[in-house]
Amino acid sequence: MVKIIFFGTPAFAVPSLERLVSGGAEVVAVVTQPDRRRGRGQQSRPSAVKVAALAHGVPVLQPERAADPVFGTQLTAAEPDLGVVAAYGKMLPDAVLETPRLGTINVHASLLPRYRGAAPIHRAIIAGERETGITMIRLVRQMDAGPMLARAVYPIAEDDTSELAERALADLGATLLLDTVAALDSGRAMEAEQDHDQATFAPRLTREDGRVDWTQPAETVRNLIRGLHPWPHAYTFLHSTRYLLLRGNVEPGPGTVAGTARAPAGTILVARGDELHVACGRETVLALHELQPEGRKRLSTRAFLAGHPIALPAAFQAHPETI
Repeated sequence: MVKIIFFGTPAFAVPSLERLVSGGAEVVAVVTQPDRRRGRGQQSRPSAVKVAALAHGVPVLQPERAADPVFGTQLTAAEPDLGVVAAYGKMLPDAVLETPRLGTINVHASLLPRYRGAAPIHRAIIAGERETGITMIRLVRQMDAGPMLARAVYPIAEDDTSELAERALADLGATLLLDTVAALDSGRAMEAEQDHDQATFAPRLTREDGRVDWTQPAETVRNLIRGLHPWPHAYTFLHSTRYLLLRGNVEPGPGTVAGTARAPAGTILVARGDELHVACGRETVLALHELQPEGRKRLSTRAFLAGHPIALPAAFQAHPETI
């Protein structure tokens, strides 16, 4: 069995690591990002991959920089046959990629060449894609541009958020990884170049990505809500308060006020009981089912309206009102 050095940080990478260990692979070390301060108390916390590695007794390396000479010495001393990367979170220099004799491969959560980059799952759902998947690639200097070793398709369900899709893709990636490692070990692996002309990019998410543009169709806003869950969340403003939008559906029928006139985008059409309907672009309507005032707990529409009654006419806005 090949000797593997594993690079990973978040929960997405844990099934791949655990499947390698349970499958009998010799994981000689795990490389993960340094412990970071997280949460309200800003306590130093280990990554999900570090927790999993220590539970299995696998040595853990946490270099601040992958180009650190000390880390390079540790990597060489481990004598790995293969490097495996699953959402490590940092670019690796050529010297690191080329240290294992079989090179370094990556568990990438998209059907390459589409959605190269840091947020492929989120960006695919935001774009309204009906399927995504896992692509196993050989890592090269250019981001996510290496030759493909294997692919597996994941149909995106109508109600999938990025959180749900990520869990499913993590398991799918772990299965595909085992098959790919076995193929590399036996010399059966086949490589196929990507069509670089078809490449699209999935840049890292920022809070600004969540700002809702109500002039977009309701389906587009709904995809944004799904794609940005659980972070950074789609958001909007009512007067000066910011609200996170956590769940919604497209409501049949045109976006009109009292069924008579076309409502401007962002207009709250209905705000009673379980109904909070908002006019969107192209005369479409979004029904919000769950939202969260900033800094407060998440609420169903009924609970929200009970504590935050909305007097019509009113409208959600992309920016807070200024006095």
